[in-house]
Amino acid sequence: MTLLGPDEIQAVILSLKVAATATICGLPLALGVAYALARGRFVGRALLDAVTHLPLVLPPVATGYALLVLFGHHGILGRALESVGVVFAFRWTGAALAAGIMAFPLMVRPIRLAIEAIDREVDEAARTLGASWMVRFFRITVPLAGPGLAAGAVLGFAKALGEFGATITFVAAIPGETLTLPTAIYQATQTPGGETRAVVLCAIAAAIAITAVLISDAVSRGVTRRRANA
Repeated sequence: MTLLGPDEIQAVILSLKVAATATICGLPLALGVAYALARGRFVGRALLDAVTHLPLVLPPVATGYALLVLFGHHGILGRALESVGVVFAFRWTGAALAAGIMAFPLMVRPIRLAIEAIDREVDEAARTLGASWMVRFFRITVPLAGPGLAAGAVLGFAKALGEFGATITFVAAIPGETLTLPTAIYQATQTPGGETRAVVLCAIAAAIAITAVLISDAVSRGVTRRRANA
């Protein structure tokens, strides 16, 4: 007797794909927003901060429904995107979008704190030496904020991996397409005799999360060592 069926195995693989896509696509935007919030002084900064953290305070189902209204087949953005072949509703790409939005605040926060911890005099010294903004950003800010970037990536990946409410509202739970690990766990708990599958799936989710944390810790320590030896 196998503990996991084909649908559950597909759910694990799909969850890794969704979480990785959400993290990789969301991290550059999170870095930009974090930098703007940490260093920017502009009208609307408070609004940007509030919108960034909105997914943390909104019910995930509300976020999923908003995505369905906007990116659904009859949504304002959904119709326009479908005309050029981009479809989110009831596709794994939609699951990645929902997971990425829910994970976004958790990616921004540690990156922002890391940037705020960088001494402004370092950036100012580089500016007086003639370094452009782009050079200062990629040669100074990003390397010094490396541990924050690693922490943001891990938090985002873990959140995306465990996202349930927004995902199931926006893209449902279609086996092989949008059935992710959290949804598979929920379905197992609702199925008579599915308790063993639920426990195994929970153990897999925990193992993936722990592995991600260990990798993040190793990356952060490596960045810190390189900085100390520089």
